[in-house]
Order: sequence, then structure tokens, then C-alpha cells
Amino acid sequence: MESRPWHRHYDYNVPTTIRYPRIPVQEFLGLAAKSFPKKTALSFFGSEITFWELRCLVMRFANALGALGIKKGDRVGLHLPNCPQYPIAYYAVLSLGGIVVNLNPLYTPSELQMMATTSGLTTLVTFDMALPAIRTLCQAIQIPRVIATAVTDYIQGFPPSSAKSLDLEKGWLHFGELLEKSTSTKIPKVAFSPDDPAVILFTGGTTGIPKGAVITHSNLVAGVLACSNWGNPTISLIPTERRTVLALLPYFHAYGNIVVLNWSMFNCATQIQVPRFNIDELMDLLAKVEEISFFPTVPTLITALINHPKAEALGLDRKIGLLNSGAAPMAVELIERVKEMGIPFSEGYGMSESTSLGIANPVLGLKKVGSIGVPFPDNDVRLVDIDGGERDVAPGEPGEIIMKGPLIMRGYWNNPEETAGQLRDGWLYTGDVATRDEEGYLYIVDRKKDMIIAGGFNIYPREIDEVLFKHPKVAEAVSIGIKDPYRGETVKAYIVQRPGETVTAEELIAFCKERLAPYKVPKLIEFRDALPKSVIGKILRKILREEEEAKAKK
Repeated sequence: MESRPWHRHYDYNVPTTIRYPRIPVQEFLGLAAKSFPKKTALSFFGSEITFWELRCLVMRFANALGALGIKKGDRVGLHLPNCPQYPIAYYAVLSLGGIVVNLNPLYTPSELQMMATTSGLTTLVTFDMALPAIRTLCQAIQIPRVIATAVTDYIQGFPPSSAKSLDLEKGWLHFGELLEKSTSTKIPKVAFSPDDPAVILFTGGTTGIPKGAVITHSNLVAGVLACSNWGNPTISLIPTERRTVLALLPYFHAYGNIVVLNWSMFNCATQIQVPRFNIDELMDLLAKVEEISFFPTVPTLITALINHPKAEALGLDRKIGLLNSGAAPMAVELIERVKEMGIPFSEGYGMSESTSLGIANPVLGLKKVGSIGVPFPDNDVRLVDIDGGERDVAPGEPGEIIMKGPLIMRGYWNNPEETAGQLRDGWLYTGDVATRDEEGYLYIVDRKKDMIIAGGFNIYPREIDEVLFKHPKVAEAVSIGIKDPYRGETVKAYIVQRPGETVTAEELIAFCKERLAPYKVPKLIEFRDALPKSVIGKILRKILREEEEAKAKK
């Protein structure tokens, strides 16, 4: 695409094109360790690890994993919350040429089984609180190596755990014990190409079965540089010695992986690690922190934060340097509140398949309420007709967002059919529908997919429907996302009971809790005699959504 009219909206010090270094992403850690060896890289409940110490831990762990036989191309599952063990394992695996498979710590054994099988995991790094789920998983499938740690192992004052104290199964390994035995900090000799796969990010498929987006080293490097350059207007004014980032977005999520974990290495920023979201704990933590240069987050969290009774007393308007919101649209009211506080912010749009980035509002420049902004440097965006996907639509006309550029994934892991369906001639067909105004700003209108975004998590309704269908008293089930002031959307399920059977909402919710991660469990259940269907008998979610929207307007 020759013409990129959106460049005129870029902030004064954001480049229109970037020269990306052809390096593996773990070299960003080496860069930070050499530039600011004594600066704190990770702050975890007050315990600190410097960039130099982190680099040494990563090299020792890489050599320990290498000694276990982990080699280039092996898939290693990281099943951890935000804690020091995650960056140590992440950069160690990448240093060996391994591929990190990101796994949500909240996943149930059946969810994990699907992902472990799809990716062909050779190794799994997990933690104490998830051990019951991993024991169940390992009864169902064979994972050659399981390495476990305790979340508290890097908090001073807590006794370190051991294989014995965690009561690990025979043959399972302990994270700390592996590190202790490994003293070499030599960089493993591995040949790298920028196109090598680095991370597999699981995302929902059209069939409801998650598929693994393969993100390469060049995708990650491009994402980090694009995000860093976009933040230039404010971040570049903060001396590197003072730079911090609130590491609350989960590392296992595409967004957290780029704009927290890898961004902090390139920008030599201290990560203040938060392993779980609890608003009161977060407010206590913010009370102890002098400033946060960069706070990437989701609208749900911003809402909780600025509405908290302690918000004003904490002086959040002074503490927060740049707020970045993604994963779901920010409500107009919320944008106004952030503006009133004088906090610079940028709202954006991306997918796992686009390394979590793609389109955003300028940090200093023109922002339009309700708009996701303009395309990132080197990212071409077209809006094409929803049916054929070939014709570019006119300004103001809804079209499917398609994107092309250095952020776009290589494809889906071992899934040529899904890859061919979503990637055509290098263009990623997102399934999201938007309009473009005369100035080139984009506005999300709808989704071709039925995905629900609750609290920043992507939820695929079909997965919930499948679980509900398994209940012996359920004849039909369908779930949709309905607007929720706190989570953005929440899950509502509609149920038709089997003739002669009676089931309560509480029973169904309890049934789902056993089989789904907590954020996927329906919060609301409505019983019906029948569900709206098309002539061929397909349940029409659209009608249910329209009914809910009509109710909300009353």
C-alpha cells in the first residue's frame, strides 16, 4: 500500500517506519543488563532482582534446561502467574531456541490437555497452587518433564520450597534445585533466524477449539519497538533510571508479553510484579510506589482503580505516567474521568495473531472518543467488504479489519486450514468489523465472531455451550456476552431444560466451575421454553443480543 494517510496523525517523535534489529528477543535482556546492571529489573512483594542478576539467573536456568535435553524447536509450557520465575524461564527457553507455550494458570486440566496435545509439549513449568490440576493432567497425558516452583520462592523472608516440601511426583523437578546445581552463565550456542518461532499463544478458533498463534522472534522485536516508539511522547522524557512498569497484565497474555515483559527489557524499566488482581492489594501496593512510568491495563481495571475510595488520597493522577488500555473498548465516561485526572493515555486494538498490537490513538495527538485510533508504523490496515473480503469499503461503511505488516503471526501451529482461513496474501483477516472516518480514524462496530471480552479475557461462547450441553438435564444451551459496567462484558447463558427435568441456575454454575476457568463461567442464567433459531435450526445469538440491548435501553 503506497499511501498511508494516517501518518499525519502521528505524534511529533513517533517514526512512520522503523528499522527492526534482526536479533532474537532475549537479547533485549542482555542490553538492559549491560546498560543498567545495578538497576532493579523485578520487584516482587518488595524483593528485588537487578538486571545483571536476572541475566545470570536466566543463563544458569538455560544451561540447566539444556542439560535436561531441551533443544531448539522444543515446546515448553509456562504455566505461571506474574512472578520472577516467569521471566527467568521465558528468556531461558528462548535462549535455547525453544518455543514458549503460554498457559493461563486458571485453566482446568481438560483445557490444558487440549493445548499440551496440540502443541506437543516436551516440558511444563508450573507452580505450587496449580499442582492438583497438573497431577490430573499428567494422569491423562504424558509430559516428559514437569518443573515446579512455589510462588513465594523469590520473596525474602519466606523459606525456599523444595521437591520434598511440594511433595512432587517421582521424576518431577524443582525449579530452585535445578538453578542451584547450574553454575554456568555461558550463552548457549544456538543459531537464530528472525523467523524462528518464539511463542505460541492460544486463541479461540472458529470451531471453538483454541488454536496456537505462532509468534516469531521478529514479531516480538517488531512489537516491542512499535510499542516503545508509540510511547515516545511521554516515556522518552522520563530518565531511564526512573522508568518503571506495573506488571499486572498477565505475561501469558499476548498483550502482557509485549507491553510489559519485553517492553521493560528494551526500556530498562523496573517491573513491579503483581501475580493476581485484587483491588485492595493493588491499592496498598500503589501506596508504597513513588511513580509508575507506564501502566498497560484493561478498562475493567482502570474503572476499579479510579472508583476506589483510596484513589484520591493516593494521588494516582501524579503517580501514573502513561496509561495504555487494550483488550476491550474504554467507555466514554471512563475516558472523560482519565482526562479529568490529567493522565496521558492511549487506547488501542490488536489480537494475539498481530502480536497484540496494530491500531492505537496517539499519546499526545488527536484522540477521538470511541475510536481505536490509527495504524501503527509499518502496519497496513484495510476495511474490506464483510462477505467477499476483497473490495475496500468507502469511509463510514462497515468493513472487516484486515492487517499486514511485521506484527502479523507466521500462522497457527500445525493448523494449515485455520491459517489459510485467516491469512491471505499476508493479510490477517481479523473478523472484527469497523468503520473509518474522513481523517482515517477507525471505530469498532461489531464482531463477525461471537467472542466475549470480559475483564480483558477473550471468551469463546461455544466452549461454554459445549460444557452446558454435557449437563444431563440440559436440552439446549447458548451463551452470549452482555454489557457489564465493570467487566466490559459478562457471560449470560440461555437454557432449555430436558422434558420432565428441573435444574437450577446454581447447579449449572457449579457444573461449569468444575470444567471452565473462573472467568468463563456464566454469571447469569435464563431459562426458556425455546431458543430463537434460523430455518436450518441454527441458534441465533444475534437475536438474544438484540433482546439484551433493548432491555438495557429501557
